[in-house]
Amino acid sequence: MTKKQKKTRNRILIVLGIFTVLLILEKTGLLENVPLIVRFLIFLVPYVMIGYDVIKKAAVNISHGQVFDENFLMMIATFGAFGIGEYPEAVAVMLFYQIGELFQSYAVGKSRQSITEMMSIAPEIANIVGENGEVNEVDPSEVKIGDTLLVRAGEKIPVDGVVIEGESFIDTAALTGESVPRRVVKDSDVISGCVNGEGILKIRAVKAYEDSTVSRILELVENASDKKSRMENFITRFARYYTPVVTVGALLLAIIPPILGQLALSDSIKRACIFLIVSCPCALVISVPLGFFGGIGASSKIGVLVKGSNFLEAASGIKTVVFDKTGTLTKGEFKVTDVVSSNGAKISRDELLEMAATGEAFSNHPIARSVLTAYLNESGKKDIDRSSISEADTKEISGRGIETLYKGKKLLLGNSKLMNENAISSFAEADSVSGTIVYVGYDGEYKGYVVISDVIKDTAKAAIVGIKKVGVAKTVMLTGDRKDVAEDVGRKLGIDEVISQLLPADKVERVEKMLSSEDNDSKLAFVGDGINDAPVLMRADVGIAMGSLGSDAAIEAADIVIMDDDINKIPSVIAIARKTIRIVKENIVFALSVKVIILILGALGLTTMWLAVFGDVGVAVIAILNSMRALKTEKI
Repeated sequence: MTKKQKKTRNRILIVLGIFTVLLILEKTGLLENVPLIVRFLIFLVPYVMIGYDVIKKAAVNISHGQVFDENFLMMIATFGAFGIGEYPEAVAVMLFYQIGELFQSYAVGKSRQSITEMMSIAPEIANIVGENGEVNEVDPSEVKIGDTLLVRAGEKIPVDGVVIEGESFIDTAALTGESVPRRVVKDSDVISGCVNGEGILKIRAVKAYEDSTVSRILELVENASDKKSRMENFITRFARYYTPVVTVGALLLAIIPPILGQLALSDSIKRACIFLIVSCPCALVISVPLGFFGGIGASSKIGVLVKGSNFLEAASGIKTVVFDKTGTLTKGEFKVTDVVSSNGAKISRDELLEMAATGEAFSNHPIARSVLTAYLNESGKKDIDRSSISEADTKEISGRGIETLYKGKKLLLGNSKLMNENAISSFAEADSVSGTIVYVGYDGEYKGYVVISDVIKDTAKAAIVGIKKVGVAKTVMLTGDRKDVAEDVGRKLGIDEVISQLLPADKVERVEKMLSSEDNDSKLAFVGDGINDAPVLMRADVGIAMGSLGSDAAIEAADIVIMDDDINKIPSVIAIARKTIRIVKENIVFALSVKVIILILGALGLTTMWLAVFGDVGVAVIAILNSMRALKTEKI
């Protein structure tokens, strides 16, 4: 509990004590013979003690042209109660209103806690190791790419980097929600915001602070509250018109019956005060965004960042989930499993592998890196001889492969489309081979092929099962890989539809077609991690990106980011989103129903101010407590 909350709590307890004593005196008749002005002053003291800040806010808002809000309604209603001599009711209304506000403040703080914990991941210092071995403490924003950083036990990693010396266990809980520390050794990738658990690490910075994981997360968290759901926007607009309408209604209720001779002025004003108290929209205005905030907080607890309540609302309606394959359903850890030279090519297996590795030397594609790694491992060399190839003559053809010059002659490394487009004939399709095939064409002739296989993620099967369990109707996989490889992965995972051999632009087209066939209430989610996935992530109703190893472009384009790349968290997020929407709808229906009933009863003179207080404060507290349920994480 914050200092402000404690101060409010103490003030409530003091006034509650005074009010209880006064109420006992009032009900036992001991104040019956007290002069009216004295009785007025006796009740005015606790009223001012508990309500001065509400009156002050109302006055300030009126001076700024913001008349119709809950502070204004509470002020007018309690002034009216004092005006007709209902002093205990006036104090009670303000007292219980403040109790409701305290509950609200505590609930908001509780909802923010899991998100503000994420804000604490920001590193305060960075230790840069100089050329002479000296260590200089600087602000993380001063770290440059290539700097060597020293991270001691208990310190936060300031920027994304690679371990160059030492080994340790790092705590990733603040980012990923995983409580088990991760072991890192030389050449391990580490991300900013994680805490070094033991030992000393030397890290080479690969990103500046503003581009690092921790900086991007903090920026996304700070902007999340600006992206409101349709329900929140509806409630905001509703309150804007609702409050002036009920204020005018209360005014008419106070004036018209006495004019028509139907009621005494005091009775009419009392009914109008009840009308004003019940009409306060705070139960809706607070509980609806609080419910969404709780859902976002619950997601952050499991290591999933939802960029706004509008995306949480959209996630609740997901009926189709479309996956990219490489790096999403599979680990993206490509390994060469076979090298086959053509019978008529007069080239050995080792020569074919060296040719392929040399051609891939300047590419950063995972397939290219796997070919190069296989050659270096088999040959025992530390690096490849690049003298026979030029980077200037090398170009990557999207969705096809690589074209370059090797020893002065044209070398092609890629799929069957690349071979056909360059009139390379007699190449084997190798339909029975399970894996990605890189065909090798050299000097116009087919030389052989390299088989590369990817590994399915351990959690992928459970993720697909969980997604269907939460009510997603259809799962789809889009990939540029060969049909047989893609269908083999899809069959193993139980994916409903597999669409293969796609270019990056084809993925957008396919998603567009799926979106056009969806009904208005059904949402389509796309899950990806690569740069080429960014356009599809932006086009989908809900874009879900991998946050640990995913590209910056994909994370920026996505609506939801899974910080540890575990797609098994997708069904949990969908379940959290649906629970959040259910809670928000419950609050709206409950609050409006109770208020309408008490408003009608109040207008007919069939209720009291005490019931009106419940209609406002009681409903608000119940709605707020219901919203707190959204904080509970959903494990599927």
